[in-house]
Amino acid sequence: MVSCPRRIPDVPRYLRSVCLALFLTACSGTDVQGTGGASGVGDPYFPLAGNGGYDVTHYGLALAYDPGGDRLTGTAVITARAERDLSAFDLDLAGLDVDKAEVGGTGSAVARDGQELTVRPDRTLAKGETFRVSVRYSGTPRTITDPDGSKEGWLRTADGALALGEPTGSMAWFPGNHHPSDKASYDIAVTVPKGLTAVSNGELRSRRTDGGRTTFTWHTAEPMASHAATLAIGRYTVTRSRLRTGLPVYVAVDPTQAAPSKAVLARLPEAMAWSERSFGPYPFSSTGAIVDRPEDSAYALETQTRPVFPGAPDTVTLVHELAHQWFGDSVTPKTWRDMWLNEGFATYAEWLWTEDEGGPTAEETFTDLYDHGEERYPDLWSFPPAHPSTAAQISSSPVYQRGAMVIHRIRETVGDDTFHTLVQGWARAHRHGNANTTDFTTYVERQAPGTDFTSVWTDWLYGEGKPDRPR
Repeated sequence: MVSCPRRIPDVPRYLRSVCLALFLTACSGTDVQGTGGASGVGDPYFPLAGNGGYDVTHYGLALAYDPGGDRLTGTAVITARAERDLSAFDLDLAGLDVDKAEVGGTGSAVARDGQELTVRPDRTLAKGETFRVSVRYSGTPRTITDPDGSKEGWLRTADGALALGEPTGSMAWFPGNHHPSDKASYDIAVTVPKGLTAVSNGELRSRRTDGGRTTFTWHTAEPMASHAATLAIGRYTVTRSRLRTGLPVYVAVDPTQAAPSKAVLARLPEAMAWSERSFGPYPFSSTGAIVDRPEDSAYALETQTRPVFPGAPDTVTLVHELAHQWFGDSVTPKTWRDMWLNEGFATYAEWLWTEDEGGPTAEETFTDLYDHGEERYPDLWSFPPAHPSTAAQISSSPVYQRGAMVIHRIRETVGDDTFHTLVQGWARAHRHGNANTTDFTTYVERQAPGTDFTSVWTDWLYGEGKPDRPR
């Protein structure tokens, strides 16, 4: 019998893959090649994000966090289906110590290599088989620095923590298949010291206090990409209500932000009604918001059903993040190269809202951006929205602003009536699914047969530099 270590020793990185293969081979007595799940799905910007060989259908997370000691303990029960025969598979997990892993209730060998947690069950999982892996873990969760310098993962706050996951930060607080192409339902139970609140996605199923600690249990039935999951722990003023449609609303606001955010949050029902008229039926079973302190995060994020704001948002920012519930959360990109489909639509939602509010029309916004955009966004024409050069650019101005310009050019090309039908149809066609840029351009062309989109795609979507002014 060979003893299988829980963690690969601290050796030079070029030796780690060799060590990992040797460890797993020794543990099983079989070759690891051919039946293992890949350690990434081949994303063009984050090649190690996600894992091949299986599809997750559900995450069950039982977490406990002590802000005083900054310690997180958790058990993740992941239900998945094997897409090939699997003698081993990977999960993404950054930092945190793995105490135990089981597949089907039986202890399994594990090995670590950076963010990759490789699990080898005691038998090969057959293609098409549904299996359940349980991982027990603990430690101090880490903050992750993105290629563009922004912070995500587990962010300490004055009274707790805020977990944000776009694009890869969710691996800082639970193991999983962390790529937008694999969406799942979630049940998240979080235990915190009494007096604190734990807010997550979906619906609050229960709140129970026992022995000085309170457990909040959240349920998300609709498919969710892991980067859209959130967890906010702290002292919040919570408001629960319903829209006229009956949709539950759960809003959690840091007490320091209650007064400055009151007016804009009062418009959430109005913004939701406008969004449904513009984009079609709301795709989820609850809505709301989390408003933390400005110093807690440097950006707002479209976390599913409950977008996060760093301080009181303005109305257009609220509209932007609500639009993402359709474009980004329900219709989710297949890879991070397709980020413009999220941000282009959400930015264009700002233009449409402003137009409907009696401000500049979308055409006026487009023209001003074309004529003077470089003054506000120096990198506006530095790369096409559908093809950022590096991972650091997926949240840059061309993805947002020039992405919105692509959407406007489509509107100009097909006319308002067809455009309205097209936008709602796109949200409906890929509801709770994934789509890439080719899916979108093909869809647009099918919805407007005989229309020439050559200039829109060639010059605005994929073209280098500033296109000629549209005529």
